[in-house]
Amino acid sequence: MRRLPPLSAVRVFEAAARHENFTAAAGELGMTQAAVSHQIRLLEDRLGQRLFRRERQRVILTETGRRAALRAGRGLDEIEAAFSELRAEDDGALTISTTVTFANTWLAWRLGRFQVSHPDIAVRLSADNTLTDFAAGDVDVAIRLGDGQWPELATHRLAAVDFTPMCSPAFLAGQGGTIALEDLPSLPLISPAEPSWTQWLHDAGLSPAEVGPLSGVHLDTQANEGHAAMAGQGIAILTPFLWRQDMADGRLTRLFAQTSTLGQAFWLVYPEHRRRSPKIRRFREWLEAEVALTRATLD
Repeated sequence: MRRLPPLSAVRVFEAAARHENFTAAAGELGMTQAAVSHQIRLLEDRLGQRLFRRERQRVILTETGRRAALRAGRGLDEIEAAFSELRAEDDGALTISTTVTFANTWLAWRLGRFQVSHPDIAVRLSADNTLTDFAAGDVDVAIRLGDGQWPELATHRLAAVDFTPMCSPAFLAGQGGTIALEDLPSLPLISPAEPSWTQWLHDAGLSPAEVGPLSGVHLDTQANEGHAAMAGQGIAILTPFLWRQDMADGRLTRLFAQTSTLGQAFWLVYPEHRRRSPKIRRFREWLEAEVALTRATLD
């Protein structure tokens, strides 16, 4: 077992030895001069030798102190270099976790722009609908769907999750080019058991009796539901924010102006203690700018 003196005291001693001045060391370390003196005294008591001579208004290294200062300085340089390498490795890679839908419909289409503007950061995207455990893995940030209530995580609201019926232009043409609200329940709906369908139909003014039992294929993610709608398999209830480009390119058609919501949003989250991480700050700023750009094109 190593018999090391307290590293905090060694750090104070090294600064005081460099300056041969307790006040200057205190200023460098953000301490009081009394605290520096206390740490030096603790170290001297532990070693049983004097490291400084006190002469009038100054301190002078003893020969023992001079030898110790040389080796302590080299040792702290090695420690600093070791952790600087680890910090550089960490700052050079960013792992992002998000839902399958957000990754496939929005983020993956734009992430290359972040890589181009930040070539010093290697980016890894993980698409998984399970909640990220930051303590157990190597994920730096996550983009999740919810209400923003995650203890001990910094949260940044990105975009509200609203929804409205969409289908392919070909499907719409097959219905004569227009679909009336009251005809929706009788048409092929994609994932009709989803709460978003129930909420939207209620907000549109249809009573449960008018809606009746809904039937249709069930898919496990909005990403799959949107692609099924583009393939002409029916009408899906989709979030315009995620499908803006597909609407602009004519792959999806929005049927009604009304949108509804269940009160959820997409959030950028990461551990609170990593708020000052440069790579996380750079990704957050880029992401918020991209989200704002998408929202502006929907207004």
